[in-house]
Amino acid sequence: MTRVFRLLLGGIAAALISLSVQAEIPATEVERATLQETLRLDGMIEAVQRSTVSAQTSGRVLRLPFDVDDRVAAGELILQLEDSEQRARRDQAEAGLEEAQARLRDARQRFTRVQSLHQRNLISQQEFDQARNALTSAQAGVSRAGAALAEAREQLEYTRVLAPYDGILTERHVEIGESVSPGQPLLTGLSLEKLRVVVDLPQRYAGLARTRRQARVTRADGRPLETGEMTFYPYASEQTHTFRLRLALPTPGEDLYPGMLVKVDVPVAAREALWVPASTVFHHSELTAVFVLDDQDRPRLRQVRTGVERDGRVEVLAGLDEGERVATTPDALFGSERLDAAKEGARN
Repeated sequence: MTRVFRLLLGGIAAALISLSVQAEIPATEVERATLQETLRLDGMIEAVQRSTVSAQTSGRVLRLPFDVDDRVAAGELILQLEDSEQRARRDQAEAGLEEAQARLRDARQRFTRVQSLHQRNLISQQEFDQARNALTSAQAGVSRAGAALAEAREQLEYTRVLAPYDGILTERHVEIGESVSPGQPLLTGLSLEKLRVVVDLPQRYAGLARTRRQARVTRADGRPLETGEMTFYPYASEQTHTFRLRLALPTPGEDLYPGMLVKVDVPVAAREALWVPASTVFHHSELTAVFVLDDQDRPRLRQVRTGVERDGRVEVLAGLDEGERVATTPDALFGSERLDAAKEGARN
């Protein structure tokens, strides 16, 4: 019984080995496809709206409700100047307007009386002209007084500096108690609602990139970013001799901020290349190889030289020809009966 049992086990093992040797090896063909060569550059995210608010009137800083890095809403007060001088000018201008309006009423009443007398030929033409000219002058005086009042009110408004848009304060150029004059920078801020990517292109690639108008932007972790309108600057930097490319970000998201670095891939050339799945290539020390299947589906080790890797595929620079079949799971062949059979066939 023991001998028969052993013979039975030996037969079963031989059958299993035979099936393992004859099992079909998963394989794929070497394909030829176009390789789009790209230039990878470091880009930076910047705010579309970034501005410095300057003083439009003179005065002393009374209030600074927000500090650097604070968020502000559009229309919020971000700086208050002492306004006693501007209020006095406004009050004076209002009084001047009232006085001019009173003179206009007197001139209009006098002209009405003179006009009635002139129509009855009771006064001379000269007196009539004088009354009419006085009315015109009074009307002009009201216009001047109104303009002076508008200017005084505007100067008073300039003492209250409001945020031009929703954003973040990035710099404060003055402190409470300082006296400022028109044109002096007060606060700098930016908006996070509209962002864009800027990148500098080397001069040799600028013409091709401008013609193709294609670029791919990815975050530091590899996630792609949706981009919109692409703008090429029509001049080069005098320092670096590079051309600036700007890409809009229609939906920047909450995790993107000005100053962050991103990767920008710009197509610069196209050529034909041989491709195999990345899973077919294995590396051991300095060896890079694949298993090529012959006409009898026997795997044979072949060294290859590879290039770029894109979307799960590897470019083959040397070692393979188009149409050859390579094993898709090379790791499974190591130590297998199929590989031993291939070695034995090669020796015979």
